[in-house]
Amino acid sequence: MPVKSPCTGVCVLDTKTGYCAGCFRTGDEIGSWMGLSDGSKKRILAQINKRRAQQKQSEKQPPVTTQPQ
Repeated sequence: MPVKSPCTGVCVLDTKTGYCAGCFRTGDEIGSWMGLSDGSKKRILAQINKRRAQQKQSEKQPPVTTQPQ
């Protein structure tokens, strides 16, 4: 069974992370998706899951503030 694209239709690359805000792929991953083997696509999907988990973790942590001098 072919590996489906993780595209969510929210196609905006985050300049800070380099990942799409919708699917968490890089621009290169998005551009090459159609020509990749199923194995390569599965590896990217595994990386996407890690990226999403990291994003959720960073959202849970309070922002770092500096003390006024």
